[in-house]
Amino acid sequence: MIFTVSTVRDTLANVQRFVAGNLAGGADHLVVFLDAADPPVRAFLEAHPHVTCVRTDRSWWLGGRPAKLNGRQRINANVVRLVLSTLPEAEWLFHIDGDEIVQLDREVLAAVPADVEAVRLSPLEAVSRQHWEGEPTWFKRKLGKNELLMLCTLGVIARPHNRAYFHGHINGKSGMRPRLDRWLALHDIVDAHQNLLDSYRHDALRLLHYESFSGEEFVRKWTAMLQAGPDAGLRAARQPTARALRALVSKGLAEEQAAPYLMRIFERTTEDDFETLRGLGLLVHLDPRLGTHRPAPLPDGGREHIDALLARLSQEPKVLFHPSDKGEDRRALERATQGLPVRRDGGQGSA
Repeated sequence: MIFTVSTVRDTLANVQRFVAGNLAGGADHLVVFLDAADPPVRAFLEAHPHVTCVRTDRSWWLGGRPAKLNGRQRINANVVRLVLSTLPEAEWLFHIDGDEIVQLDREVLAAVPADVEAVRLSPLEAVSRQHWEGEPTWFKRKLGKNELLMLCTLGVIARPHNRAYFHGHINGKSGMRPRLDRWLALHDIVDAHQNLLDSYRHDALRLLHYESFSGEEFVRKWTAMLQAGPDAGLRAARQPTARALRALVSKGLAEEQAAPYLMRIFERTTEDDFETLRGLGLLVHLDPRLGTHRPAPLPDGGREHIDALLARLSQEPKVLFHPSDKGEDRRALERATQGLPVRRDGGQGSA
């Protein structure tokens, strides 16, 4: 089975796209940590048969909620890594954001050599337009040097680099075979000393990134990001946008007063030249809703096993789940599994 883990703070419509797209794109089960209380979103996730929803309230963080979103994401992802290391049916775990959808060729993934521990999904970024009629279906791929030079010369991008072309990350996201001696980071898989693991790559293993795909989504997403904690984890190219938005928000303007200024920031920093990019044949047309994958159900007793372990690990200090060579996370898992049926088949890195 293929699992994903995410820490999410989003609208119901975006979460519904996220769930439907990832299941159609190759995932079997999604573990979603809610980073903010939203009853409609929670109700939708808790009712879905292919989703495990975890509410990260005070009882989850035990008074130690990290200020930075990146820290919360890493902790939540590695809790799930531990849980799935005890489930033999869990073949791969991908750490993705709530605005990302996996596109997995399952035959390609199944053919990855058994000694390969990590795979990387290459990113496709949704074209950013003021408004979409329906769902976004046009995506930017990473470009070669000559294509980037062409766009820079045409004045479409400021410099000939994919970091100037993409508004979000260009590194993609990674997946791992769940085990105890490897860790999930935001984009990579690392060992206990935070050394990067080599990742298997294939053109059929991709990730759709819905990064500020419309003016409305730009305003919603950046406002949520500013509320989620310090922005020190943002790459350098995004820091000026974050500071400008924070300064604007600090003015205390009414929503209708701030709207035109927010949209101007979007137009100057994020909106893509859709017609030029499409006219030059640089875009990929793709509708994730048309994916044909049918997710496999959890094995018998699997949901109860996952729920029980998550409940027990919720009582552990979350600092244990940062990358470390001290083995504190393993001891937490040993405490959590006491009295539970052992499901792991004794493979490498087992509990």
